[in-house]
Amino acid sequence: MDLTNHFLIAMPDMQDNFFAESVVYVCSYSAEGCMGVIINKPSPLPLRQILSAQQHAEPQHLFDDYIFLGGPVQVDRGFVLHSPAGNWMSSIVIGDNLALTSSGDILPHLHDEQSVKQAMLFMGYTGWSAGQLERELAENSWLTVPASEHIMFGIPHEQRYQAAMSLLNIAPEQLIRTGGHA
Repeated sequence: MDLTNHFLIAMPDMQDNFFAESVVYVCSYSAEGCMGVIINKPSPLPLRQILSAQQHAEPQHLFDDYIFLGGPVQVDRGFVLHSPAGNWMSSIVIGDNLALTSSGDILPHLHDEQSVKQAMLFMGYTGWSAGQLERELAENSWLTVPASEHIMFGIPHEQRYQAAMSLLNIAPEQLIRTGGHA
């Protein structure tokens, strides 16, 4: 099982407040662990504030005007999920079209639609050690589904949880955590 380029969708009764109603885009998955970013939880910090501090023009063509809370790991580190993948100093290429870049050399190019057509910016990421995600999946903490670029880049963040659920043809209220015993 390779969950790269998949969504992890938090079950409706997720007890961890940080991950409740989260949609995690899995950027890297291997026997050593898993790395992803939460695509539907914006931080209170506006994108223009970050980019002006870095002295870069705000990219008008990007869909979201937010920096997202990518996860609880390395929250002081920035990441850009973007397409096309391009050739940046520190990137994880995901499939044919996407990359997660952690090097600052991409920032001046965010305003250039020829270099970066779609992008989301994150502070931090979500990570699981070897076997940890598999245990959480066995405990029914997450649902999995192949990712949709349309959901990531084409709809508002507040609609992404419901949209990801709809890829499975289910509504959150249809799910129960434990079954009964006959």
